[in-house]
Amino acid sequence: MRNYGGLVHAVGGFARDRGGNFAVLFGLSASVLALAAGFSVNVSQLYNARSSLQGVVDAAVTSTARDLTTGATNEADADTSVQAFLDANSQAGILQADQIVLDRLIVNRTAKTVQVDAHVDVALYFPIFGTGDMKRVTASTTALYSDKTVEVAMMLDITGSMAKRGKVDKIGDLKSAAKNAVQTMLQKQDPQNPRIRVAIVPYASGVNAGKLAENLYAEKQGSSELPPVAGSPLLVAKTGKNLLPSFSDYISIVGAAMPRPDNCATERKDKNGNADMTADGPDTVRTDRNGKKYYALVNRDDHLGGGMNRCPDAEMIPLTADSDALLESIEDFQADGYTAGAIAVQWTYYMLSPQWRTAIRNAGLGKGASDADPKKIAKVAILMTDGQFNTAFAGAGDRYNSQGNLARGNAETLCENMKNEGIEIFTIGFDLDDKDMSATERDQAKAVLKDCSSKDTSAAKRHFFDVSTGAELDDAFQEIIRNTEKVALTQ
Repeated sequence: MRNYGGLVHAVGGFARDRGGNFAVLFGLSASVLALAAGFSVNVSQLYNARSSLQGVVDAAVTSTARDLTTGATNEADADTSVQAFLDANSQAGILQADQIVLDRLIVNRTAKTVQVDAHVDVALYFPIFGTGDMKRVTASTTALYSDKTVEVAMMLDITGSMAKRGKVDKIGDLKSAAKNAVQTMLQKQDPQNPRIRVAIVPYASGVNAGKLAENLYAEKQGSSELPPVAGSPLLVAKTGKNLLPSFSDYISIVGAAMPRPDNCATERKDKNGNADMTADGPDTVRTDRNGKKYYALVNRDDHLGGGMNRCPDAEMIPLTADSDALLESIEDFQADGYTAGAIAVQWTYYMLSPQWRTAIRNAGLGKGASDADPKKIAKVAILMTDGQFNTAFAGAGDRYNSQGNLARGNAETLCENMKNEGIEIFTIGFDLDDKDMSATERDQAKAVLKDCSSKDTSAAKRHFFDVSTGAELDDAFQEIIRNTEKVALTQ
């Protein structure tokens, strides 16, 4: 029994020794696990801090670059803008108030970039290995900005198909979306030195030229489709000469002899009676088929009459930064008339052309479009319609069934000319799947808008929009504005 008792004693001693070893091992394991857990927490903390800091810095730089682009701030105040944004958004994620430090801001005027370097000192939850309780996290972002001035002309459909029908109020939707677009583009500008100017071209069976109507030639039934040429009885009787008079005398003589019934314009006609596809100013000297000179006035076709085939009340407004004038005009839109889309494209072209600058200035309607300069000027056309282009006058004669093909063909040619001159074109089809149109009409309407639009430069920047509701129409205008004012992060 004594031997057995000794064995039991030995086993007990061994067990006691093993318990001590287990305690040591457990302690070591617990310490390692605690360190691992603390390290994991710290890594997660630093990752979240870095992610939060990067997000805030990205937003600050993007916001400042956009403000530089839109003119809401200038280069001298860029650091103040960035710091204010960092201060206002410093509590993002796990960051604390007033924690972000702006280390460096560089505005590169040559590269048109804004670069920001910033940091935060993060108090670690688990200081380990003598690293202290603070860890610095840094972030750097560079964004592109533009100092271009922007000229936007919006062609807006106010034809009969836009009229309110029951709960569907397309003209109301257009008013809301167009006003939002104007306010978005023209807000936060120096009124004395605006960076963005906007023109609107409301249209139906023609375009109401307003004060620019002095540059129209009002045809009479049976009269020539061209304005009077040098040596014509009218000009000789008024001037006593066979020469072409000055432009101011010319429009005074022609306007008095052939008074307009309204201020509506159709296409300008070339010497063969077809639609003229240029953006030449009305004071451009042309020659007829007999070599006789005349000024390139825009026609007011004698077939434009009453009923649905009438002039819209809303006047076209050349480029301006006067948001009140634009908003008031949009609010007065009334839906009536046919869809002379090519005539509207033509006048949109004119509003962006420096060749119409003299006429616009003479009419007291502002300074007109700037000279083309891709490095300094962005020219943008927004073409919006809810249906198929179906009305044209030049070259149609009495062949009314050919008007649609003429209108669509003219529109595509005008759009191509605009794009060749550096004008970026966005198009919006509004409710083009309307069941009141045939499948062919819907396809033709979309085809013209797709052909007219500029080529997409990326998936993120599209130029043709096919929308169905008022909310989608508003979104389309806003996306176009964002794309026009594109600000990109480069790092």
